[in-house]
Amino acid sequence: MTNFTRRGVLTATGGAAIAAGLSACAGTGSKPKGGGTGGSGGGGNGGGSSNTINFWSNHPGTSQATEQKLIAAFEKANPHLKVTLTNAGKNYEEVAQKFNAALAGGGLPDVVVASDVTWFNFALNNRFVDIGALFAKEGLSTTDYVDGLYADYKYDNKHYAIPYARSTVVFYYNKDVFKKAGLPDRSPTSWDEFTEWAPKLKAAIGHGKTAMILDDGSNYLDWTFQAIVWSFGGAYSKGWTPTFTDPKTIKATQLLQSWAMNGYIKTSANSASDFSAGLGAVLLESTGDLGSFKSVPFELGVGFVPAPGGVKCCPTGGAGVAIPSGISADRQANAAKFVEFLTNAQSTDTFTQATGYMPVRKSALKLPDEVAYLKAHPNFKVAVDQLPYTRPQDYARVFVPGGGTSIGQALDKIVSGSDVTSTMKGLDATITSAYNSQVKPKLKA
Repeated sequence: MTNFTRRGVLTATGGAAIAAGLSACAGTGSKPKGGGTGGSGGGGNGGGSSNTINFWSNHPGTSQATEQKLIAAFEKANPHLKVTLTNAGKNYEEVAQKFNAALAGGGLPDVVVASDVTWFNFALNNRFVDIGALFAKEGLSTTDYVDGLYADYKYDNKHYAIPYARSTVVFYYNKDVFKKAGLPDRSPTSWDEFTEWAPKLKAAIGHGKTAMILDDGSNYLDWTFQAIVWSFGGAYSKGWTPTFTDPKTIKATQLLQSWAMNGYIKTSANSASDFSAGLGAVLLESTGDLGSFKSVPFELGVGFVPAPGGVKCCPTGGAGVAIPSGISADRQANAAKFVEFLTNAQSTDTFTQATGYMPVRKSALKLPDEVAYLKAHPNFKVAVDQLPYTRPQDYARVFVPGGGTSIGQALDKIVSGSDVTSTMKGLDATITSAYNSQVKPKLKA
């Protein structure tokens, strides 16, 4: 496979899985006809009104009320514009599916939530506008966005989304159980240390419960497990070359299976809810869940993911917001104005305080209300403090169509007892085939 520089070609730090039900190559619906400007793939009116901005969202972090609050503030500042908040799905994958269907059937939104997996395929197929160029055209600046988060959406020297609901993986733990188990009030320094702690946590939490809860493969185990793989020096891929059979990747995967066989972990389709209910002592999950943990019936701890030797082991995740290339220039201009407002310093503070996601503006961390909030709520500051220790996600998960789904399915099999080496060998072949057929022919040298 061809090697590419990360920032020069596909700068992205990923998060959230690609849609299991997306067509084999999402973003390849019939090209819209018309003479709209400002897009990278042509574009007509797209079926909407230039004075009404249709915002498609899955309301990350149960944020619907917060999004409505931000929309009301925007409409007050821009009385000639109206925003319709459309529930486009229960997760990022369903939003991507809905958008992919709209590409062929018209009725495109003005603004759409795009996860750190789903944005790339739409950008590769010219379905999103170059939002950096559009902002410049409309006199809007991108310099205040956190550099790494804004760069996550860069391909071929263009930016295809603005950071919005951005997260990292964090180590949640039940302090009451840790105290009962006689363990220190912190996250472990390594996963080997967690393995030492696991029997104590399992005994302390009680019958029918477990030391740690993880997402299952149909959710985001493929995302969070990267933090474990990386800590052992493994990876899903190096550039475009899959490394599922690398001995270090195999070692991490064997550890995952051993935890399952010993009853130290449970995988769940509702991991955050199970943790809130006290069914597990530890949860490896998005900081975007923090807002829903404000009333858990135990003292909550939040720490960095284990990073032995200072290795960068934490993947970022979440989503940005994008503007379709197939809508008119007037609609794109109004959409850009809304996106800028939705993600300005005050708005991102409002959003992050309600959800637990990270502020996406540099200046947001200097606003008095944010400074005071983070001081009063140190758990919310963990993801911000951990950001320098994050690393870009592996191409095999975030850029190969169906990559996250395939990885999740393989991990489910391994948790259930399938042979690790043969399962990972099959996964390697699946990802290689998808890359060769769906990505490689479209990449620009």
